[in-house]
Amino acid sequence: MKSRLHETYSKQTVPALMKRFNWANSMAVPKLKKITVNIGLGEASQNAKLLDTAAGELGQITGQKAIITRAKKSIANFKIRKGMAIGCAVTLRGEKMYEFLDRLCNVVLPRVRDFRGLPSNAFDGRGNYTLGLKDQLVFPEIDYTRVDKIKGMNITLTTSARNDEEGRLGFPLREKGAAQ
Repeated sequence: MKSRLHETYSKQTVPALMKRFNWANSMAVPKLKKITVNIGLGEASQNAKLLDTAAGELGQITGQKAIITRAKKSIANFKIRKGMAIGCAVTLRGEKMYEFLDRLCNVVLPRVRDFRGLPSNAFDGRGNYTLGLKDQLVFPEIDYTRVDKIKGMNITLTTSARNDEEGRLGFPLREKGAAQ
């Protein structure tokens, strides 16, 4: 069964994009490939319990078990050694991806203070979009009383688009001239 956002994408967004870019085939329309949600915790090197709670909260938010990410190389200034656990991440694909994006756009982002749309300058040049959230409390799955530390997270939407203009895909983006 397709999620609500997936239905909207296939019935409304795909024909609109085909008309806008003059594509004859619906397979030429860019699609959302995956959503990666990660929490980086540099202070997890001193407190391992912090990483466990972050992984649990990320699992609650996404509905999928988070993996622990480890440092690729040592950085002396940050007191990090190669192989140390420094964060957690989840990669969503398929229907879970569309369900998460639906909840993100319709429930979570309206709960962000002073939200006027996502900044349109966060594309990477290849149609992928990265969004940073300052705290995890905007997600309704997180119990406010059990949170010991506010943790930010990065959400990356990876698309099959060739450039940023094709990669917009109907996201609630703020216009370039609008105030921050």
